[in-house]
Amino acid sequence: MKLVSKPFLFLALSAAVLLGGCAKKPFRPDPSTTVLGPNTGGSINPSDIATTADLNTGLQSRLADGVIDDGVTIRGLLGAVYFEFDRSDISRPEERAKLQAAKDYLEKNPGQRLLLEGHADWRGTSEYNLGLGDRRANGAKKYLGTIQVSADKLETLSKGSEEAKKGGTDEDMKKERRVELVIIKQK
Repeated sequence: MKLVSKPFLFLALSAAVLLGGCAKKPFRPDPSTTVLGPNTGGSINPSDIATTADLNTGLQSRLADGVIDDGVTIRGLLGAVYFEFDRSDISRPEERAKLQAAKDYLEKNPGQRLLLEGHADWRGTSEYNLGLGDRRANGAKKYLGTIQVSADKLETLSKGSEEAKKGGTDEDMKKERRVELVIIKQK
């Protein structure tokens, strides 16, 4: 069996790099074929502003209020329940009031359910924080049960510290020790 000579191998590799390895320039459309047309400098026709604002009014107001409706869930409509460091009990009256508001919402919207999403700050191991998030979510579920919310209206999920800001300040960490009340829309 005869091996390929070094000069032949060098030529073959060089040809492959030259023919197949060259970067192509990105496609740039002709300005006359774009929506804005040639020489507009990115400006928008003032008459289009009213139309655009009308079409996006609902979206803008939802974002301004911090409420996100993705068609399946609604986030931010009900306030999050906050916890003390390394705690999962709901002892503060202002946090219990948020769960009462969630109960009231469910009574007015009987086809919807709640996802109780437990979170923790960055301190502790991932496993510990997942467990803490689970205890917090189940603590909220237990409290809702004591105020007569049916268990079939509630689901729990622990996110632990996966969304927490590592090395966050005390204020950051206070905001991360929570249960998000996510509305699950009816199907």
